[in-house]
Parts: sequence; structure tokens; C-alpha cells
Amino acid sequence: MHSSRNVIARGLTLVSGMIAGLLALTGPALAQGCPDKHVLYWQAFPPGGESDLSARHQQVVLKRRCPTLDAIIQYKPGAGGALMWTQINQLPADGFNVVGINLPHIVFQPLEGQVQYKTADITPVFWFHYTPDILVVPASSAIRSFADFVAAAKVSPGKMSLGGSGLNSANHAAHERMNAAFGVKTNYIPFKGTGDMSVAVLGAQIDGAMTYTPFAIANQNRLRPLAVAMEKRHPLLPDVPTFRELGVDWVDGAYRGIGMPRGTAPEARKRISDLWRALNEDREMKELAAKSGFELVNVGVEEMDAFMAEKIRLYTEGAARLGLGKK
Repeated sequence: MHSSRNVIARGLTLVSGMIAGLLALTGPALAQGCPDKHVLYWQAFPPGGESDLSARHQQVVLKRRCPTLDAIIQYKPGAGGALMWTQINQLPADGFNVVGINLPHIVFQPLEGQVQYKTADITPVFWFHYTPDILVVPASSAIRSFADFVAAAKVSPGKMSLGGSGLNSANHAAHERMNAAFGVKTNYIPFKGTGDMSVAVLGAQIDGAMTYTPFAIANQNRLRPLAVAMEKRHPLLPDVPTFRELGVDWVDGAYRGIGMPRGTAPEARKRISDLWRALNEDREMKELAAKSGFELVNVGVEEMDAFMAEKIRLYTEGAARLGLGKK
């Protein structure tokens, strides 16, 4: 009997140790890296678009990881994101102001020369996802396929109008690229963001849109996707061909990330970069991204210089090829 009691006691001690270990992991370990106070998360586009959706995802996961804190989302849209990015370095450099940023926007816009900031004025700290380009038309459209689209565009050059998010943005560049690649002429109609554009395209006020996969996935019953710029077909859009299948080597889209005011201390930038990486690696974030059509990437402060140098080179070449910036 005494021996049995010892075995039970040792078992209880082992279980208690395991429980304590689990509590340690789910308490301080989850809280590790949490900011000391609420984060102000500034958005350069209006509510309702992909940038807003991704920020909402991050807000939910951050709240679960850091229960006493909030990511307080603030909106300052205008000029295709340029209004917010022009003012990024006027925000307090206290380590708690974070700004949503986009590529290729922050390279294309300064090259165009119509904005009050330069690419070098932006201090990226983390790029968290990529959204592929996709061409869509309203579900009520007579255009049933990409071949139909090209035929209609060639019959009436310059008549078809396609919406997109911002001037000199990923949508704008993709529109110009498509026109050149397939020998068509369509008109690009810029909107402040995808949220604003959605009313026009879903209501068939314009002929279609060059947009991103999350918008197409969220509105599958109201839109007809025609082609997507991915290496393989999107699992949530299995009937939509890639541009590669249509004869053009086109895998591209928009990157979304966060920047901080230039004066933010390096250790504060690293802390936020590490936190956003942890959000990206969270199971719930991966599930939300997959459902919405976001392709997660992890580019933190350690990889930032090399990543930005390559992207600036590629987008500068792309801007020249597409004629952006010519007066």
C-alpha cells in the first residue's frame, strides 16, 4: 500500500509539473514581446479593402496573444495612400505608432513625382503578406472568359473601363501590364481603395476591375474572375486560369506590411517586427489568411535591406517599362 501511495504521489508531482509548464507557456510566454501600451495602427486606405481586412485579422490575433492591449486602427486615406505616407514621420516615434504600407505603391508614387514623400522616407519593419493580381467582371457581365474579354476590348478599343485601388499602385501597374501583354486598350479608373471601388464594380457601373484575390474570393457570387497572376490556380478559385496558362509569364501583386516613423529606436522597430512575425506564425492567422486569399510572407528587420533593394530595383524597371512617371 505504501509503495502504491508513493507511485501515486510521484505521478501527481509529475502531472503538477506538466501543468505548471503549460501555464508558463500560455502565460508569460504568450505575453513575451507584447507592447507596454496600446498600438496605434494607421491605415492609408479606407475601411473595407484588403489592407483593412488584414489589419482586422492582426487586431484579433494580437488581442488573443496580448489580452490587455489593443491595436487601435486609425484611418487617414487619400491620394492612393500617399496622404498617410507623406505624414508618417510626423507621428510620434515612441514605438507604438505603426503604419500600413504597400508595395509597389511606395516606389511607384515617388517615381511619378506627384507626391510629397520619397521611398527613402518610409521605414519598413515587416512585410506580412502578398495578394495576387486578378481580373474580374460583374457577374451580370456578358463576358464569360478571358478570351471574351480580349475580344470585346479589341472590338471597341478604349471603351471598356476597369477599376483599381489608387494611381501608380499595384492595380494600376497590373492594368497597364495587361493592356501591353495582350494588345488591348482599356481605361483605368482609380479609386481611393478597394472598398470604394467595390460599389462601382459590384453594381456594374464599370466594366470590371484589376484587383486582388481577397476581393474576388469575398464576392464570388457577385463577380466573375477571369485570370489570376499566380504560379498555380488558387485553391479557392479552381476554375480561374493563371496568366501563365494564357501565355504571359505574370506572377505578381501587392505586398502589405508595416512601417514606423523614421526616428523610432532600432530596438523598438525590432520589437514590433518580431511581434508581427509571431502574429504571422499563429495558427489562427494562417487560417484567416487562407480563407481570405492572402499569401503570407515573413520579411522582418533582419531581411529588410536586401528585400527592399531588390524590390526597388524591380519596380523602378517596371515603372520605366510601363511608362509611369512620364509627363
